[in-house]
Amino acid sequence: MSTTLHTSHLPGLPLLHQGKVRDIYGLPGNSLLMVATDRISAFDVILPDPVPGKGEMLTRMSNFWFARTAHLIPNHLLGTPVEQVLPRGVDPTPYVQRSVVVKRLTPLPVEAIARGYLIGSGWKNYQANGTVCGISLPAGLRQAEQLPEAIFTPSTKAAIGDHDENISFDRMIELVGADLAEQVRAATLAIYRYAAEYAAQRGILIADTKLEFGLDEDNRLHVMDEMLTPDSSRFWPADEYRVGSSPPSYDKQFVRDYLETLDWNKTAPGPTLPVAVIAGTVERYAEALRRLTADVPG
Repeated sequence: MSTTLHTSHLPGLPLLHQGKVRDIYGLPGNSLLMVATDRISAFDVILPDPVPGKGEMLTRMSNFWFARTAHLIPNHLLGTPVEQVLPRGVDPTPYVQRSVVVKRLTPLPVEAIARGYLIGSGWKNYQANGTVCGISLPAGLRQAEQLPEAIFTPSTKAAIGDHDENISFDRMIELVGADLAEQVRAATLAIYRYAAEYAAQRGILIADTKLEFGLDEDNRLHVMDEMLTPDSSRFWPADEYRVGSSPPSYDKQFVRDYLETLDWNKTAPGPTLPVAVIAGTVERYAEALRRLTADVPG
């Protein structure tokens, strides 16, 4: 049975950050408690209705990918049982399956995006000038077409309610330095290629994904936050993929498509979601989790 949690409440632990989905609490020592709630956002606005069990599914999927990519780059997981760090008297049931204890890292001020297919803002940029984030692409590509090779397209990390902005690699170098920018690009593309090959064997195309990175006290790069979830990636069913149109997806595009039918200006507060849209979203997240992780040892 999954639990539903819109907003965490852990008295006695300092709430350091409340994001669109995750609540971050300080723990003694150099560690944090990260709680994935059932909040859902669209167009950078947090919607009022939770999606039951979403945080648990995101956590299971992230942990799955963190384990499978540990040979490529270190990640933030410490492996400490959540029950050991919850305040006394707090019912662990809503938290155990949706929370992780992680290293306290210094996050980089950029989002790291790998694109393997031409869709979303990348498709819009390409239509306008034949490039994506300053990267020139061959002429004549169609919507949702696979790129000749995956590309790295960073963006700014916006505050809640603001929009991330695509930036060039040169701009990223200005923000974090050339060496670190190269490390992040190499790690992002390595993770994407590994995951895309694995997912394709299970009937899912990963069109693109967004990763976050941070540095530990020794300035070693780690991947952090979440990894290759329906919140941070476009997952397409391979058997329904057609070049020239936007494929159906296992991510929250289902919610965005509904919201596009409304007379809403895409600013807070967000509209209420119908029960059918919430149920459809749960179904899509669950199907992606099942396809990717079912019957996988470890």
